[in-house]
This record gives sequence, C-alpha cells and structure tokens, in this order.
Amino acid sequence: MPEHKISYSTQKTYSTLNQLTDKTENIWFVCHGLGYLSRYFIEYFSVLDSDKNYIIAPQAPSKYYQDKNFKRIGASWLTREETQLEMQNIKACFNAIYQKEIQPYPDKKLIVLGYSQGVSVAMRWIAQSKINCDKLLIHSGGIPVELCAKDFKGLSFKAYLIYGKSDPYITENRAQQEIQKAENLFGNDFEVLAFEGKHEVSQEILKTFDR
Repeated sequence: MPEHKISYSTQKTYSTLNQLTDKTENIWFVCHGLGYLSRYFIEYFSVLDSDKNYIIAPQAPSKYYQDKNFKRIGASWLTREETQLEMQNIKACFNAIYQKEIQPYPDKKLIVLGYSQGVSVAMRWIAQSKINCDKLLIHSGGIPVELCAKDFKGLSFKAYLIYGKSDPYITENRAQQEIQKAENLFGNDFEVLAFEGKHEVSQEILKTFDR
C-alpha cells in the first residue's frame, strides 16, 4: 500500500533547570534516554552549580504507557521505522530551541549530552546542523553508524565517551567498538570516562564538568 507524507505545524515541549543570567557559564543541551520524560531526566543535573549552569532538556516526541495499568509514561526518540524522516522533525525542534535559548548567548559555553538513546539524536543534530559546541558527552549510548569524520568537519569540540563498567548493554567488546567509532570521528580529540556503575547517569562524572 502506498504511503504519503504531509507537512503541518506542531508544538513540542522542553524542560529547563536553573536561570540563565549573567553568572551563567555553561548551557547544557541534554537528550534523555528511552522511557524518560524530560522533566524527570533533568533532575540528574541538579548536582551542578545552579548559578553557573543552565540546563535544557528537550522532550522526545513519541510518548507511550510503560505499564499495564497505564500510569507510567515514557518517551522514545527514534525507531528503525522512518528514521531519517523522524530525525528531520527532531532536528527542526532542536534548531528552534537552539535559536531561542542558545544562539542569543554566544559568550556561554555549550555542552551537549546524549544519554543512552539520546546519543543518536544529539550526535546527528550536531552533525546535520553543524552545531559548534564546546563539549560533547556521549553517555552510555551508541554512536550512529552512518556518521563519519567529514560530518564534523569545521567543528571544534572535545568529545567524551562515558559508560559504566557494569552496564549490561555495553560489554567490553561493545565498548571497544564505540571507542573505535569515536577514533574514526574525532581522531585523538576525545576521552574515555568509565565509571563504577550500571546503565545510569553518572552524577559524579557530571560534576567533573562543573569546574
């Protein structure tokens, strides 16, 4: 059966933490993992200095019920179905947030973090929209296989590959695969930060960027 496409206007939500003031040094753009809502995910970043750090957490568009009682709600960024099309929609949303919240403040440092499933949308956004952030945090997720070094040509940032040593989704072999992908993309301009933990956001690692 034929499928068709249609364009229409829509609205999306995003969450913020702290206030953007003259004291703000870092703007964080953080993409949550599968099953999160942005307003809960953003709480991980409460360990950062509230005066120095302003956090922006976009909301993944595809919400769903996670339990049979239809109470707990989560969200997903992408699936294998129409990945490129859906990424274009996500990119448009991210660009709109960027233009409103980040672009007017070129004096602030931009830190982009993708956690778990959020890694794929964060990295594709940077590559496709040519976002020149200061740091890219690739936390407990897979680097999209289609990305190559030329996608980041002209951009200048330090990348960090972050994962828990006991993460069931990142075996030793998987970790080496992701490290190799990072080397192919960034050469030597990246660092591996492995922590004692499972598939979880490391607040201790986050605090190392709050200096």
